[in-house]
Amino acid sequence: MAAFNDDKSASSKTFIINHMNADHQKSLAMYLRVYCNVADGDAKAARLEDITLSDMLISAKGTRYSVPLDPPMKTFSETRQRVVAMHNECLQRLGRSDIIIKEYRAPRGWEAINFAVVVATLIVFSRGSNFLPGSLLYETAGLDRFPAFTQFCHTVQPIPGTLLLGIHAIEVVLLAVKRLKPHGVPFLSGVWFAWVATIMIEGVFAFRRFDRMVKEEQVKREHRK
Repeated sequence: MAAFNDDKSASSKTFIINHMNADHQKSLAMYLRVYCNVADGDAKAARLEDITLSDMLISAKGTRYSVPLDPPMKTFSETRQRVVAMHNECLQRLGRSDIIIKEYRAPRGWEAINFAVVVATLIVFSRGSNFLPGSLLYETAGLDRFPAFTQFCHTVQPIPGTLLLGIHAIEVVLLAVKRLKPHGVPFLSGVWFAWVATIMIEGVFAFRRFDRMVKEEQVKREHRK
């Protein structure tokens, strides 16, 4: 009977190690970051080498780390529940979400109209000379018929673009910190630049579109369950 239990434990350990390395490598990396203070770049190479009822032995770039299981497990059947709890704790402590966004979605419908209006506004108010006789805008739009309005636009010309871009610059920081980083968008990647560039133009609409994508991924995950 003892030999049977030993064989069963060995089989369970082998399955757990293979499964974690094949499907949950990101969790192993987070364990190293949170429980062993390993730098993000080094932790990405994490591999589970062994597991006991009281700890996991994880290696990364030639160094081995012991991640304690506190309190110790009674049997290996508790492993799934324990590693899921540790995964969720790591997400919370790292300020990350379990929902990963891997793509950029361009504005559509009313969002696309808003995008076009903002771009047009920035172009029109990019130069004060746009509101003076002889400019392409002045002649094609017939601004000579609205002298008071045209003079007003010429006077306030520096304000709209500066104000708009200033507000959107703040929103860029918020998007990067509150959305892109928690949802796993790699810093300075193509997807990261696409979201940052678009929010500089459309502002809050990009937040709403990003949040819709997160909700869609959550629904997909629930359906898979």
